Amino acid sequence: MLPCYVVLDLETTGGSPQRDRITEIAAVRMEGGQEAARWSTLVNPGTPIPFFIRNLTGISNQMVHDAPTFSNVVPRLLELLDGAVLVAHNAPFDHGFLLGEFARLQIDLRVRTLCTVRLSRALYPQHRSHSLDAIMRRHGMSSSARHRAMGDVDVVLEWLNIARLEHGVEQVRRHAGRLVKGISLPPSPMKTALDELPVD
Repeated sequence: MLPCYVVLDLETTGGSPQRDRITEIAAVRMEGGQEAARWSTLVNPGTPIPFFIRNLTGISNQMVHDAPTFSNVVPRLLELLDGAVLVAHNAPFDHGFLLGEFARLQIDLRVRTLCTVRLSRALYPQHRSHSLDAIMRRHGMSSSARHRAMGDVDVVLEWLNIARLEHGVEQVRRHAGRLVKGISLPPSPMKTALDELPVD
């Protein structure tokens, strides 16, 4: 689809990047069409997880109590994102939360993004809904870990494979390239800030 991209998903305590925090991160880095790295971690949000979110994700306050804070996982996250396009379903949500978390650490996160909701609209304009659940229904997909970060990443990866089979690699690549947001950046624009991260 793209030479190098990272399919990422977050679970959070709610829908506001200003008010809420990340509870789980999963990312799979793809290079030249092959999986190069896979990583996931719970994250201690530093705030209680609301009842509704606990029911939706299955992530409890107890589960994240001893998990690393966001500042602790930043080095690994930046390593995965280095030189890659960030791909996410409803990318403004995930990107917005990452921007908020990095801003709290005084790091300017600069990464190109691709939203697979928009890619689905481009490839399947005949359908009205392009939510992950709608995509799963129309393609006969299932997941035993829906609303967990790696479970949703795997759904997106499976759908991208289906899209390539149904539309061809070149068409998916053409639409994906057109929909990438952000300017082209040199590798590692944020690495100089790593040494200044607070130590918990």
